[in-house]
Amino acid sequence: MKKILLSVACAAMVFASCTKKGEQTNTSAEALQQKAAGQLVAYVEWDSVVSQYQFCKDYNEVMAQEYENAQRTLASKQHDLQQEMATVQRKYETGAYTTRDQLERAQASIQQKQQDLQELDARLSGQLAQNQEELTKEINDSIRAFITTFNKDGRYAYILSKSGNNILFADSAYDVTKAIVDGLNARYKAKPEMKDKLKTKEEEKK
Repeated sequence: MKKILLSVACAAMVFASCTKKGEQTNTSAEALQQKAAGQLVAYVEWDSVVSQYQFCKDYNEVMAQEYENAQRTLASKQHDLQQEMATVQRKYETGAYTTRDQLERAQASIQQKQQDLQELDARLSGQLAQNQEELTKEINDSIRAFITTFNKDGRYAYILSKSGNNILFADSAYDVTKAIVDGLNARYKAKPEMKDKLKTKEEEKK
């Protein structure tokens, strides 16, 4: 695997500028530069990791299923409420309510169900947001943990995340994205946590 050296000559310059005038700093500066010469840098295309890591793909599928289930639940409740509202309106127009109390109870029931529906909408939205946050953290923790293992020999001082234009230049020779993605997928294949959640969701739909 190709590597690049991280140049920190500027660090030596800062160190030298902090010393007293006339003090000899060559030895210290050289020692710092020699230490820096052994530090290597690599980078990872974050967008590629997210699009190619099977964990992320399964995560998106799980979230899509949860969103679909929530929408289906809300749509069913909304349909039932609209049917009840239409029934009350029809009874009112045909004079089926013989007392004002009957009409008021029917209207109160509709208002309560409207409130219940709003609360259900908020609860499902909150649950989706919480699930998404937890799963996103799982993915990030998973990637960070693997990169730590990937770099357990300490050959890199830094492994940077390249996303968008936050790195203005990067030589592709030092791109370790494929090695990271291949390693992540190999590990995930051995223990596909999200696959179990997908199976559970499929069983719930049956």
